[in-house]
Amino acid sequence: MSAEKPVLSCDVAVVGAGTAGLAAERSARKNGAKTLLIDPEFIGTLCANYGCMPSKLVIAAAKARHEVARAGLFGIDAGEVRVDGPAVMNRVREERDRFARLTRESIEDIPKGIRIRAKARFSGSNTLALDDGRTVEAKAIVIATGSAPAMPTPFDKLGACALTNRTIFELEDLPKSMAVVGSGPIGLELAQAFARLGTKVTLFDQSQRMGKVRCPKVHAALCAVIEADVDVHLGVEVDASPCEVGARVAWSGNGSGEIEVEKVLVAVGRPPVLDGLDLEKAGLECDEHGVPLHDRETMRCGGSSVFLAGDVAADVPLLHEASHDGAIAGRNASALPATISTERYVNFAITFTEPPLVSIGSAEEDGAVTGNASFDDQGRARVEGRNEGELTLYAAAPDGRLIGADLIAPAGEHLGHILAWAIQQGQTATQLLEMPFYHPTIEEGLKSALRTICASTPIELPADQDTGTPSGG
Repeated sequence: MSAEKPVLSCDVAVVGAGTAGLAAERSARKNGAKTLLIDPEFIGTLCANYGCMPSKLVIAAAKARHEVARAGLFGIDAGEVRVDGPAVMNRVREERDRFARLTRESIEDIPKGIRIRAKARFSGSNTLALDDGRTVEAKAIVIATGSAPAMPTPFDKLGACALTNRTIFELEDLPKSMAVVGSGPIGLELAQAFARLGTKVTLFDQSQRMGKVRCPKVHAALCAVIEADVDVHLGVEVDASPCEVGARVAWSGNGSGEIEVEKVLVAVGRPPVLDGLDLEKAGLECDEHGVPLHDRETMRCGGSSVFLAGDVAADVPLLHEASHDGAIAGRNASALPATISTERYVNFAITFTEPPLVSIGSAEEDGAVTGNASFDDQGRARVEGRNEGELTLYAAAPDGRLIGADLIAPAGEHLGHILAWAIQQGQTATQLLEMPFYHPTIEEGLKSALRTICASTPIELPADQDTGTPSGG
């Protein structure tokens, strides 16, 4: 008779070793809990393997190619430029693999005995059954199993021709043509990047708005930016079937047509990974999508001893939010039955198009006022030949407290951080205008929008901000 598999006991068991899971385990252990970290692969984070880093490597190559292509604006003849597709993709993988290796090495630093290589499923409200036959008994459990790219019909029938963010970086060469389905961050970033590297790209979305942009002016500016490199079809239904080239893509709705492309990038969302967890045995109440209901300020699922963290929570699928989720979940899991509510970051998302697209905070509030600025003739942007984009700020009346922003602008990722920090701290438009703005900088582009808000509220401009600086100087 074979020996009975042992039961592993701990204070906090964390299922999933991505960004959120690592943060949860670290937080729980820091707060004195005995922890177990369970994952079937321990390959490192989504960001390093399939997300933030490899996509930015493609974007960096595209930026280099684009800068050479527009050198003539400055009177510089760069001559004929050739893109070596295999070399581009080889660098992407080499650097991606380096980032992924570093995350795996950080996992190996976790004390021996904490890491458990296995798949886990619930067998009770406080127990997990592992696929190696062992059982884990925990006072609290954190689910941090992440998300995975959706592959809906008809794209699932395209075989290797259909790509997701998990497979596109494995391409040995740049495709000659590609359809991108979905205009979220992944779709927008890679559509523009591959187009600027020489791929003929066609972008499709069911929605009339790309990137879920809230402000019509910012969306119009985004359209102008993307359509400069990409053939865009919004408000359409897409069908696809295999063909000799790769895939035949047809669309209908707001216009219709058909093209043949080598590859199709399917970027229509990343649902949470919940299959195989047997959540019903944990007694958790779930929403219509099967995601356990939870309190975002504690990450606790109702009154249970189960917590969510990261993309699996289907809240805000961003790395800094996943890390914050994990820290909150791990601390509260270690402190049960007591829990501590944590004020969450202001919503802050960047899509790394060129120029970057940024969304922060709220767009509407009772009595909200707006301020706009165009970068079409902004001084520093024009000097650098980057004079395109639009900014909209949202502020609460009557004091002009900033509550949100939408923008696509040069140096947008940096402007976005300034605004996100100001909004998080509850600053007003007047307070920002009282800060120094060096000349000539892109940051000066904020001033006209801030002044508009001040003019719309019963507050005076700072004494040295009551007149504008001409865009040219």
